[in-house]
Amino acid sequence: MAHVRKQIRDNVVTTLTGLTTTTTNVYRTRIYPLATGKLPGLAIYTNSESSSYETLTIPRTRSRTLELMVEGYVSGTANLDNTLDQIAVEVEEAMETDPTRNGLAKDTQLTATEVELVGEGEKVAGVIRMTFEIMYFTREDDAEIAV
Repeated sequence: MAHVRKQIRDNVVTTLTGLTTTTTNVYRTRIYPLATGKLPGLAIYTNSESSSYETLTIPRTRSRTLELMVEGYVSGTANLDNTLDQIAVEVEEAMETDPTRNGLAKDTQLTATEVELVGEGEKVAGVIRMTFEIMYFTREDDAEIAV
């Protein structure tokens, strides 16, 4: 078994694989391969996590808030902004189909979206970064099982 954080990340990868715009170009890394044949595509990774104790009885229950990033990449086209917005629509709607991440989490919320253009001239690309906060619980002595 693996840390619940990894299980959640795997769930998101499965949820976002096969979307209309990004199809199977979904990567579990913050280092995205910007090769032409792999665009448009998604990079999925966890950025940070905060935690606190919810109970005093040992083993205590730990409340965790995971910051999960979904980055959508496209190569430069006349409709770069429109394509990034379409990726956002598809990702947001797919993520909302199951905010519990198949029972691993209590909730999933989109908390921020940023858009950035990178490159110059004919080699322009765009990225849309969506930050999701995912709340889940574990016991302090077992980070592999969600409670």
